[in-house]
Amino acid sequence: MTTPTDISQTLSDLKDAAPIGYALALHIQFTTPTFLFQTYPKAWTDFYSQNGLVMSDPTVAWGFENTGTKLWSELAENDPAEVMSKAAAHGLKFGATVAIEIDESRSIASFAREDREFSQEEIDHLTAQVTRLHEMTATIKAISPETAQELRKMSVVVATGDG
Repeated sequence: MTTPTDISQTLSDLKDAAPIGYALALHIQFTTPTFLFQTYPKAWTDFYSQNGLVMSDPTVAWGFENTGTKLWSELAENDPAEVMSKAAAHGLKFGATVAIEIDESRSIASFAREDREFSQEEIDHLTAQVTRLHEMTATIKAISPETAQELRKMSVVVATGDG
């Protein structure tokens, strides 16, 4: 059975792998994730929210339309609102997006760093960890009440459904 420690360790591993941070939306239904974890700098998340950038973020659009992985630099040409350059101005200069769908449940994650592009090996590791988290949280009913409560405490947003 999945424990809060299992999830916390995986989230910590993702933070280590993405030095500037990440946003991870697990089990998105319509446009709302069951759990949302963010470790981006507060200045960026505030700016992003205040300017409603989710509606024009090419990483989000790509993640809803595709599965697999994509470097942010590959999305720059489809960014009329210049979300990527605004992110870069906040230190999120390089990034990768991972989108998975398992059993008709979609999770999308984006990871950032300041110094260089992610390597293919790093992207493979991020994908494996996102898949692991997706599977560990696949159904809230399969998680102990204690683990579910810990997840709710760690998550930025929690959908009200029971998965």
